[in-house]
Amino acid sequence: MSGPAAGTAVAATTTDVVCLGESMVTFLPSQPGRLADVPSFGRGIGGAESNVACALAAAGHRAAWVGRVGADGFGDHLVETIASYGVDTSAVRRDPVRPTGIYFRTATDRGTDTHEVAYYRAGSAASAMSPANVPYEELFAGRVLHLSGITAALSGDCLALLRELTAARPGRPLVSFDVNHRPHLWRGGDADASVLLELARRSDLVFVGEDEAEEAWGIVGAEAIRAAVPEPAVLVVKRGSAGATVFASGLRPGARSSSAGGAESIGARSSIAGGAESAGARSSSAGGAGFADTVTHVPALHVDVVAAVGAGDAFAAGFLSATLRGLPVRDRARHGHLMAAAVLTVPGDLTEPPARDHADRLVALDDDAWGRLRLGPGWTAADRASEEVRTP
Repeated sequence: MSGPAAGTAVAATTTDVVCLGESMVTFLPSQPGRLADVPSFGRGIGGAESNVACALAAAGHRAAWVGRVGADGFGDHLVETIASYGVDTSAVRRDPVRPTGIYFRTATDRGTDTHEVAYYRAGSAASAMSPANVPYEELFAGRVLHLSGITAALSGDCLALLRELTAARPGRPLVSFDVNHRPHLWRGGDADASVLLELARRSDLVFVGEDEAEEAWGIVGAEAIRAAVPEPAVLVVKRGSAGATVFASGLRPGARSSSAGGAESIGARSSIAGGAESAGARSSSAGGAGFADTVTHVPALHVDVVAAVGAGDAFAAGFLSATLRGLPVRDRARHGHLMAAAVLTVPGDLTEPPARDHADRLVALDDDAWGRLRLGPGWTAADRASEEVRTP
């Protein structure tokens, strides 16, 4: 029987965030250059949703990753490595026939013309995920279910699964959705990236880059994106070096909540938007019918970038971490920026996040000090926030 049982609930949750998606073994180049010229590669792991789970677990939250890997050595490596971050991997399924996906990449920024990625994921174990073979009890066991658009692009069955998981139903946990538009994954398929808009509109918390929205949907600008995605209680529009704009909706007087989320403490629109009254927020009418948005813009940090990979996943993890802690919207976005900065200053997709008290001190800086903050390699090990503040 496909799909969750009617009335599936989140009773007695012991997990903060459950992340579902494909993780792969990634091979990182030993030196810059074309793939054809790189003499050797180091082995790591990569996967948007597992990256979020690892970052959350490293930050002290109870995180689980649900996926499907091959019954092979690469699958063993993935499960063991993700578990080593403190992530619960007990619900990961092993496919006896299909392999674990792998990929190779160059050291350059993903957004540059010289960046190369060679994926070997067609027919992977993860692409066989479907409404009929995932563990719904485990998926719905957390306060938050985190998904991404990458999974929707892997196969028709994977898209059907995401439609199932984002469907409104009693007891559904808060659904966090990172659009994560990857153009190459949509080429030649039966569906196109427009389905990402459908999935975003069915979610409670959405992350999307301005560049992604323009490329996938032809929508330009944060306000236009909010007009196209009015349903989520919180919409985070990532604007690269310009920072992030967060739209958080609260009920207008006399309006009735239509949230499908079931996570009582953070699932309802009125509570997940908590803290939107923070400094710098302004009133907006961009919210959906019955809702009034507050809009908070949070500038990005100055970062000495080592490798521009994994930053979006880290931002989502930082924002989710602060959301679970009930922090104001501005602080949620600042924690997202700090998590992203931690990853940007190391070669791989994952790193140890800053200690919570260290991050909290940085988040509490006034706007001028935040604007002067510059972070480089090794900054997460600093003991005092003042050591990290220098004028660019």
